[in-house]
Amino acid sequence: MIPEPLREKLKSQINQAENPREQAVNVMYEIQRHYGYLTDEGLQEAAAMVGATPLELEELATFYDFIYREPVGRFVLHVCDGVVCWMFHEGSLFDYMCRKLGVCAGEVSADGMFTVLPTACIGYCDQAPAMVVNGRFFGHLTPALIDEILEQLKTETCDLVLCR
Repeated sequence: MIPEPLREKLKSQINQAENPREQAVNVMYEIQRHYGYLTDEGLQEAAAMVGATPLELEELATFYDFIYREPVGRFVLHVCDGVVCWMFHEGSLFDYMCRKLGVCAGEVSADGMFTVLPTACIGYCDQAPAMVVNGRFFGHLTPALIDEILEQLKTETCDLVLCR
């Protein structure tokens, strides 16, 4: 059950829209922000709030790379999987991060800190190869820079930042 203060905030947001369905993605993001991912219960409540079926919202949620239907680590590393990023690094930085963190795509590292996900394009081609971590962009990546970034993130406190 969504907490009442969050429910009221979402209702207010929905009431400001011409059509409640316009707020579907925003409602899912807010529920995700609260729980850390979009829970099944949260998806059902969001659907009821915006006048959609759970299946319609599931289809929408699975379309977006930044809506998480499973638990994720504190830091979600969206690694650009576009051709421009491939051109600027002969090895796979995605594979490097997975090996370094001991995870496969979408898994949470043993310490609960990291999830690595491929993303079709992050629009940061001039900084290729690149990734987005909790809404923060990093470019010109190399294995050494990735190691530095991961060590820095381990000491930061950061809420899940949502890309919109």
